Amino acid sequence: MIYLDASIVFSLYCADRNSVFAASLIAAARAPLILSSLCEFEAVNAFSLCVFREEIVEREALGARYKLDMNIESGAYLLRPLPESAFARAKSLAQRITPSTGVRAADLLHIAAALELGAKTIYTLDQKQHKAAQAAGLMVNELPKP
Repeated sequence: MIYLDASIVFSLYCADRNSVFAASLIAAARAPLILSSLCEFEAVNAFSLCVFREEIVEREALGARYKLDMNIESGAYLLRPLPESAFARAKSLAQRITPSTGVRAADLLHIAAALELGAKTIYTLDQKQHKAAQAAGLMVNELPKP
Protein backbone atom coordinates (compact mmCIF):
# COMPACT_ATOMS: atom_id res chain seq x y z
CA MET A 1 0.00 0.00 0.00
CA ILE A 2 1.03 3.59 -0.63
CA TYR A 3 0.17 6.19 2.00
CA LEU A 4 -0.58 9.64 0.61
CA ASP A 5 0.53 12.65 2.62
CA ALA A 6 -1.59 15.80 2.53
CA SER A 7 1.08 17.60 0.49
CA ILE A 8 0.41 15.21 -2.40
CA VAL A 9 -3.35 15.31 -1.95
CA PHE A 10 -3.38 19.10 -1.92
CA SER A 11 -1.41 19.28 -5.17
CA LEU A 12 -3.82 16.82 -6.80
CA TYR A 13 -6.84 19.02 -6.12
CA CYS A 14 -5.52 22.60 -6.06
CA ALA A 15 -3.38 23.69 -8.97
CA ASP A 16 0.15 24.51 -7.84
CA ARG A 17 3.71 24.03 -9.07
CA ASN A 18 3.63 20.35 -7.97
CA SER A 19 0.27 19.36 -9.46
CA VAL A 20 1.61 17.73 -12.62
CA PHE A 21 4.27 15.88 -10.62
CA ALA A 22 1.70 14.63 -8.07
CA ALA A 23 -0.67 13.50 -10.82
CA SER A 24 2.12 11.56 -12.55
CA LEU A 25 3.00 9.80 -9.28
CA ILE A 26 -0.60 8.73 -8.76
CA ALA A 27 -1.00 7.64 -12.38
CA ALA A 28 2.08 5.41 -12.11
CA ALA A 29 1.16 3.92 -8.71
CA ARG A 30 0.87 0.13 -8.76
CA ALA A 31 -0.48 -0.41 -5.25
CA PRO A 32 -3.60 0.62 -3.33
CA LEU A 33 -3.55 4.27 -2.25
CA ILE A 34 -4.51 4.97 1.34
CA LEU A 35 -5.38 8.16 3.17
CA SER A 36 -5.74 8.51 6.89
CA SER A 37 -8.46 10.64 8.42
CA LEU A 38 -5.60 12.96 9.44
CA CYS A 39 -4.59 13.37 5.79
CA GLU A 40 -8.17 14.04 4.70
CA PHE A 41 -8.60 16.65 7.43
CA GLU A 42 -5.26 18.33 6.67
CA ALA A 43 -6.07 18.53 2.94
CA VAL A 44 -9.51 20.02 3.55
CA ASN A 45 -7.99 22.57 5.91
CA ALA A 46 -5.36 23.43 3.28
CA PHE A 47 -8.13 24.08 0.72
CA SER A 48 -9.75 26.47 3.21
CA LEU A 49 -6.45 28.16 4.01
CA CYS A 50 -6.10 28.98 0.32
CA VAL A 51 -9.45 30.77 0.50
CA PHE A 52 -8.28 32.70 3.57
CA ARG A 53 -5.07 33.69 1.74
CA GLU A 54 -7.16 34.72 -1.28
CA GLU A 55 -5.31 32.24 -3.51
CA ILE A 56 -8.59 30.61 -4.57
CA VAL A 57 -12.26 31.43 -4.10
CA GLU A 58 -14.67 29.45 -1.92
CA ARG A 59 -16.21 27.74 -4.97
CA GLU A 60 -12.79 26.31 -5.92
CA ALA A 61 -12.21 25.00 -2.39
CA LEU A 62 -15.64 23.35 -2.41
CA GLY A 63 -14.84 21.83 -5.80
CA ALA A 64 -11.55 20.44 -4.53
CA ARG A 65 -13.32 18.94 -1.51
CA TYR A 66 -16.05 17.48 -3.71
CA LYS A 67 -13.52 15.84 -6.07
CA LEU A 68 -11.60 14.41 -3.11
CA ASP A 69 -14.83 13.05 -1.60
CA MET A 70 -15.83 11.50 -4.94
CA ASN A 71 -12.46 9.77 -5.28
CA ILE A 72 -12.77 8.38 -1.77
CA GLU A 73 -16.34 7.20 -2.42
CA SER A 74 -15.34 5.60 -5.73
CA GLY A 75 -12.56 3.64 -4.06
CA ALA A 76 -9.69 5.44 -5.80
CA TYR A 77 -8.34 6.00 -2.29
CA LEU A 78 -8.90 3.85 0.78
CA LEU A 79 -9.78 6.17 3.68
CA ARG A 80 -8.69 4.75 7.02
CA PRO A 81 -9.14 6.15 10.53
CA LEU A 82 -5.98 7.42 12.18
CA PRO A 83 -4.97 4.51 14.41
CA GLU A 84 -4.63 5.38 18.09
CA SER A 85 -1.39 3.39 18.04
CA ALA A 86 0.08 5.95 15.61
CA PHE A 87 0.58 8.37 18.49
CA ALA A 88 2.82 5.99 20.43
CA ARG A 89 4.72 5.13 17.25
CA ALA A 90 5.15 8.84 16.44
CA LYS A 91 6.43 9.53 19.95
CA SER A 92 9.03 6.81 19.57
CA LEU A 93 10.02 8.05 16.11
CA ALA A 94 10.28 11.61 17.44
CA GLN A 95 13.01 10.60 19.85
CA ARG A 96 14.89 8.67 17.20
CA ILE A 97 14.37 10.67 13.99
CA THR A 98 13.46 14.28 14.75
CA PRO A 99 16.91 15.26 16.11
CA SER A 100 18.51 14.45 12.75
CA THR A 101 15.70 15.47 10.37
CA GLY A 102 13.85 18.36 12.02
CA VAL A 103 10.54 16.85 10.93
CA ARG A 104 7.36 18.53 12.25
CA ALA A 105 5.03 16.66 14.59
CA ALA A 106 2.12 16.40 12.13
CA ASP A 107 4.44 15.09 9.40
CA LEU A 108 5.85 12.52 11.80
CA LEU A 109 2.32 11.48 12.73
CA HIS A 110 1.62 10.81 9.03
CA ILE A 111 4.73 8.59 8.91
CA ALA A 112 3.57 6.71 12.00
CA ALA A 113 0.08 6.36 10.52
CA ALA A 114 1.54 4.93 7.31
CA LEU A 115 3.49 2.37 9.30
CA GLU A 116 0.55 1.46 11.54
CA LEU A 117 -1.76 1.07 8.53
CA GLY A 118 0.68 -1.31 6.86
CA ALA A 119 1.94 0.92 4.05
CA LYS A 120 5.37 0.19 2.65
CA THR A 121 5.62 3.50 0.78
CA ILE A 122 4.67 7.10 1.44
CA TYR A 123 4.22 9.79 -1.19
CA THR A 124 5.10 13.25 0.05
CA LEU A 125 6.37 16.55 -1.30
CA ASP A 126 7.84 17.68 2.03
CA GLN A 127 11.65 17.36 2.11
CA LYS A 128 11.97 16.86 5.87
CA GLN A 129 9.13 14.35 5.93
CA HIS A 130 10.73 12.57 2.98
CA LYS A 131 14.01 12.19 4.87
CA ALA A 132 12.24 11.16 8.08
CA ALA A 133 10.10 8.56 6.27
CA GLN A 134 13.24 6.96 4.84
CA ALA A 135 14.80 6.92 8.32
CA ALA A 136 11.64 5.18 9.60
CA GLY A 137 12.03 2.45 6.98
CA LEU A 138 9.44 3.53 4.43
CA MET A 139 10.06 3.74 0.71
CA VAL A 140 9.41 7.21 -0.66
CA ASN A 141 8.77 8.83 -4.01
CA GLU A 142 11.39 10.94 -5.73
CA LEU A 143 10.99 14.63 -4.97
CA PRO A 144 10.23 17.04 -7.82
CA LYS A 145 13.13 18.93 -9.29
CA PRO A 146 13.32 22.53 -7.99
